[in-house]
Amino acid sequence: MTERKPPDQTFESWIDKQVREATERGEFDNLRGAGQPIPGVGTQVDENWWLRSYLRREGVRADGMLPDSLVLRRDVERIQETVAELDTEREVRAAVAELNQRVVRYVRVPTPPHVPVGPVDADTVVRRWRDERASASGAAVSRGVAADSARRASSAHAEEPSAQAQQAAGPSARHVAESSVGPKRHWWQRFRR
Repeated sequence: MTERKPPDQTFESWIDKQVREATERGEFDNLRGAGQPIPGVGTQVDENWWLRSYLRREGVRADGMLPDSLVLRRDVERIQETVAELDTEREVRAAVAELNQRVVRYVRVPTPPHVPVGPVDADTVVRRWRDERASASGAAVSRGVAADSARRASSAHAEEPSAQAQQAAGPSARHVAESSVGPKRHWWQRFRR
């Protein structure tokens, strides 16, 4: 608690005296944030500065502040990314049906801002989902087939007797060598357990 200002002193000299004495006592040493720039100095003052800093500090996404119409429009545009993680066609159709129900609710009672949003065709989404899964599994299969063929070639080369030895041994030895490699496996057989 500070003492009262003496009546014969001006306010400025009395405050200056208290600051000087506190500085001499070391009360302003090692303050938190000392020597750091003041945040926001030199920038325009935004009316929502506190809200923006709070969201940034707490790590909250601003999606919760968007109007329903914009959230719905964004969800319609991102439906392919949403269903890409799903495993079955039934789950994909359920996700599209849920989104279409939200679209119907919005069309019945639109909220501002008015954004044109239409229902999503479930068959188109399922077709694209299948194509993406086929291309993803095809890429994985082609990598696996290349690895399998390289492995077979190296193992067949190591196990195969030389051509001169097979000719010397006759056709029966060649038949035995070919049958030991085994039948060609199809790509889907690799996924069986």
